[in-house]
Amino acid sequence: MDPTGTRPGALEARSWGWRHASRRAWALRDITLRIEPSERVLVLGASGSGKSTLLHGFAGVLGEGEDGERSGELLIDGMPAADARGRAGLVLQDPDAQVILARVGDDVAFGCENLGVPRADIWPRVRAALDAVGLDVPLDRPTKALSGGQKQRLAIAGALAMRPGILLLDEPTANLDPAGVVEVRDAVARVAAETGMTLVVVEHRVDAWLEVVDRVIVLGGTGDGARGGGDAAGGGAGVVADGAPDEVLRRDGASLAAQGVWVPGRPPRHPAPATLPNGKPLLEADDLAVARVRGTPVARVAHAVVRERGVLAITGANGVGKSTVGLTLAGLLPPASGALLATDALADGAGPAPIRWSSRALLTRIGTVFQEPEHQLLTRTVRDELAVGPRALGMSEPDVGARVDELLRRLRLDHLAAANPYTLSGGEKRRLTVAAAIATRPRVLVLDEPTFGQDARTWSELVALLAELRDAGTAIVAITHDREVVRALGAEELAMGAHG
Repeated sequence: MDPTGTRPGALEARSWGWRHASRRAWALRDITLRIEPSERVLVLGASGSGKSTLLHGFAGVLGEGEDGERSGELLIDGMPAADARGRAGLVLQDPDAQVILARVGDDVAFGCENLGVPRADIWPRVRAALDAVGLDVPLDRPTKALSGGQKQRLAIAGALAMRPGILLLDEPTANLDPAGVVEVRDAVARVAAETGMTLVVVEHRVDAWLEVVDRVIVLGGTGDGARGGGDAAGGGAGVVADGAPDEVLRRDGASLAAQGVWVPGRPPRHPAPATLPNGKPLLEADDLAVARVRGTPVARVAHAVVRERGVLAITGANGVGKSTVGLTLAGLLPPASGALLATDALADGAGPAPIRWSSRALLTRIGTVFQEPEHQLLTRTVRDELAVGPRALGMSEPDVGARVDELLRRLRLDHLAAANPYTLSGGEKRRLTVAAAIATRPRVLVLDEPTFGQDARTWSELVALLAELRDAGTAIVAITHDREVVRALGAEELAMGAHG
């Protein structure tokens, strides 16, 4: 076999299914399909329908035994997918999970070195891959200094540099700014055309990829639509649509939209506009410089006010410091310089500097949702995850249970109450972390990419819940590339440029 893996591969599923070890329900069941060499396929489906699990299976990283139970077969070029590792390059939803080495160049080179690519060929590949995805940073830049969107570009560059016969992308543009979505999509399409590799992309947003794929496969299943019954021993409905993109969307567009698939021309529901004006200031920033590393500011905010019943959207390109601003507003990073003050209406005796508040004081004042959900998962079940904050506040168990049950229902997580949070899909993890932040009913809610990984239905439900919180008096700060959420919540926009 060619050590660079450039020969395009064929993928096949024969009545395949997977059940995570901690779950009674099957993530996928009875999946039968075949993807020919050099095909470019977009895989769609509601949040929780098993799209990521299918890619992990083809990449040979699911395991068995303690990890879960398999039915049927997954094949690459006619051999079991688990025996064909290296033929398929996988880019995960969570870019942090794929950062291996401390410097950018070394990280991109890592896969090539493992494949035995001649050393003289590795560094030209590294530079070409970084150029292709638009990650314009020095090769010795520390990977820990990259933003979430930059790490996503880094992961894609590492996969492209290996020139695999099959490239599997799991929501590759979810953390990218709008210009970056186009840039990365075009880079992937260009490399696929040059090498003939087989391309399989999982995405919720259809329109970004329609022009570069030649086939759409839609997975069905109970997914997030399940209601009640706990983690029922059900399973997916297999492949519910398969064909040319125009044909599938024309024939099945209405039914797909009803399932939550993002169908072009069928926008999600928006909540009603706010009926009351913004209230009192809760946080005020003036000439605020922010930094992850002391003495190295990455962004500056001239002036910003976070108000009761207000939504402040922090927008801008990847790498301009949006997440760092959010963590500073949340009292989790100290200001590098300038002023960030909590007004008496928020501080209520805790003092004007959120960075000096205790964790208990923060619980009811400022709730935070990190960009990467895995960074704040603490327990072994979804139900326990939602109970952490209320229990820390000393609430009675009946009150904790009532609050948790309501959040499970509102965010379509009730059928997953007993599941291990780490086995959830990316969209489910995002809703879980939002729910956990809401559980303590903070006055301010800071959300980093709150709509990441959502299908159209769960997007509408999540945005509707945020609108309810806004109308009830909560101040919301949303760091987002999602223009739709800015419009839906009537947000004031803090647009950050290259210098903050």
